[in-house]
Amino acid sequence: MDKRFLHKVVGQLIRETEIDHDKVRIKFPSLPFFYYPFLTLSTPHYQAIFNIFYDHCENVYGLNIEEIEYVWNEYREIVKDKING
Repeated sequence: MDKRFLHKVVGQLIRETEIDHDKVRIKFPSLPFFYYPFLTLSTPHYQAIFNIFYDHCENVYGLNIEEIEYVWNEYREIVKDKING
């Protein structure tokens, strides 16, 4: 696992993520047409979002499940920090 590459992937995903603090919603890069409430990261939508995130990372970046889980955890923490920031 090349963590430098994975951190570049995380950075790209963060740049593609839109956080709207006024409307308390987020648009994920792999879900270009949908906005979700901030609490989506910890609700039943979580699994559906992870599945789409997984497909995006596999198809676009060629990541395996271990790499995707690493990227997801890093991405999720950065997004949470940006939301709370």
